Amino acid sequence: MKKYYYTIGEVSNLLGVKPYVIRYWESEFSFLKPRKESGRIRKYSEENIELLRKIQDLLYNQHYTIEGARQKLKQELRNKSSHEPVPVSPQNNAINAELQENLAALRQNLKEICNLCHQLRSRKI
Repeated sequence: MKKYYYTIGEVSNLLGVKPYVIRYWESEFSFLKPRKESGRIRKYSEENIELLRKIQDLLYNQHYTIEGARQKLKQELRNKSSHEPVPVSPQNNAINAELQENLAALRQNLKEICNLCHQLRSRKI
């Protein structure tokens, strides 16, 4: 049976690093946030462990610095979140159509403002 959460000792054994190394990585990688229970006992999810494996690989195998690994993981997290598909629904389509109409109106207003500015400039010269 698979566990939902693992203790720092269990994660330490899985990764082959000391618990203080994992705690240090937590302090350096702000997006690594294990659940903390009463008595400040850390509980790591599968996602936390996967992130720790990536950190370990970047630092130990690919020889990144802490800062380099942090930047690489932040970029990966940004790319992952920007590629998540938005569910298509009639409500989303209606909102999209309304946004397109508003955008067209704003563009028209901007053109009118630019024309007025041009007319004012031409009168002063």
